[in-house]
Amino acid sequence: MISGEKKKRRVGVVGFGHLGQFLVREIQKIEDYELSFVWNRTSTALKGKVDDKYILEDLHSFAERTPDLIIEVAHPSITADYGETFLDVADYMIGSPTAFANLDVENKLRKKASSGRHGIYIPSGALWGGPDIKKMADRGTLQGLKVTMKKHPSCYKLNEPLKTRNDQVKSDAVVLYDGCIRDLCPLAPNNVNTMAAAALAAHNLGFDKTQGCIVADPSLEAHIVEVDVIGPGQNENLFTVKTIRHNPAVPGAVTGNATYASFLSSMLGAHSQGPGLHLC
Repeated sequence: MISGEKKKRRVGVVGFGHLGQFLVREIQKIEDYELSFVWNRTSTALKGKVDDKYILEDLHSFAERTPDLIIEVAHPSITADYGETFLDVADYMIGSPTAFANLDVENKLRKKASSGRHGIYIPSGALWGGPDIKKMADRGTLQGLKVTMKKHPSCYKLNEPLKTRNDQVKSDAVVLYDGCIRDLCPLAPNNVNTMAAAALAAHNLGFDKTQGCIVADPSLEAHIVEVDVIGPGQNENLFTVKTIRHNPAVPGAVTGNATYASFLSSMLGAHSQGPGLHLC
C-alpha cells in the first residue's frame, strides 16, 4: 500500500447464493472495500463467476486471506462451526441469526465477542424498527413482541412438520406456525432470520418470549412482515406500535427485492463499534 493511501476494508463472503452473489458484485464497486475471499460449499459454483484469486477452497484457511469483516450468507451451521474462530481474526456479520436459537451457540458467541477485539453484527434485513425495539429492551419497557411473516408457499424452505403443511396449501392462506421463535428457527432456518434479529434486539424477551407467526398465502407476490410491539400500560392506555413491510418478491424467492439493498447498507455499517453484539 502506498504511503498515505487509505487502507481498504477487506471482506470475506461465506455463501454464494443470490444474496452472496449480490454482495460480491457490490463490494467490488465500492472504493473503500475489496474482496478478501469468497467461499461456497460447492466451489464449482464459483468458477467463471468469481476471479480465481478470490476463491477460497478450504474455509479453515480463511485467516490467510486477512479479512477485516466476514459475512455469512450461507447457513446457520457456519456460525455454530466457525463463529468463534472468525472472531479471532475479524468482525463477523451473521446473515443467518437463526443460529442463535441454539442457546449454547448464543452464549459462546456472545462471550467470545465481548472478550476480544472484534464484534458481531446482526443485519436488520427485513426487520423494521430494530433499533427502537432494542432501546425499549434496554430500558425494560418492552413488554411484548410478535413478528408475522406472510409469503407465497414456494418462498418457504421448511423442515418437517412445517414442510408437509406448506406443501398442502392450495388456494387459501394457511397459518403454518404461531408460537415462540426459539422453536420456529430450526423448522425454518432459511426464512425466519428477520424474526431471529427481532429476538436479539428484544434481548429482555429473547427467543423464548418473542413470538413468531408464518403464513403461506398463494395469492402473494411479496414478502409481508408485520411487527407488533407492546410497551407499558394497560387496556386503552397500552403503548403499541405496528409496522407492515411490503417487499415485492417473485414466487420462489427466499429473499425479497428490497432486502438486498438493506443488507448492503448493513454491511457498510458493520464496523468500528468494537466488541459485543451490534444491530446494523
